[in-house]
Amino acid sequence: MKTCWFVFHCTSLFLLLVPPLCSSGAEVVTVDVHAAKVLLHSGYRYLDVRTEEEFEKGHVVDALNIPYMFITPEGKVKNPKFMEQVLSACNKEDRLVVGCQSGVRSVYATTDLLNADFKNACNMGGGYIEWVKNGFAVKKPEPDTEL
Repeated sequence: MKTCWFVFHCTSLFLLLVPPLCSSGAEVVTVDVHAAKVLLHSGYRYLDVRTEEEFEKGHVVDALNIPYMFITPEGKVKNPKFMEQVLSACNKEDRLVVGCQSGVRSVYATTDLLNADFKNACNMGGGYIEWVKNGFAVKKPEPDTEL
C-alpha cells in the first residue's frame, strides 16, 4: 500500500512540474529532437525558419520553409513578411514544431507565433544540427551527376 501511495504522489508531482510539450501561451516551450520527431509523427508540422540557402542544403522531410531572418551585407535582418508568410501557409490552430540551424532563431520565431495567437507552437532545441547528429531522416539535394 505504501508503494502505491508513493507512486501516486510522485506521478502527481511530475505532472504538476512538467509543462506540456507545446504551449499555447506566450512562454516558449523547447522540446528536444526526439520529442520533436514524436510530435511530427503525431500530426505536427515542421516549420523551418532558416534561410532558403540553408534549407536547400538539407532539411527535415516535409518541412515548410519560411525564413525568419535574411543574411545581408550588413548582417542578419528579420524577415519583415515572416508573419504574413506564415499566415498564408498555416492557420493559428495548426500544431507546429519550429526549427532552425541550432535552435536560436526558432526561439524568436516561436515567440512571434505565440504572440500572434498561434495555439500550438514549440521550439525544437538544437535545431537541424542536432536532428542530423541523431541520424533522423532528412531531404538533401540530388547530387549533380553531369560531367
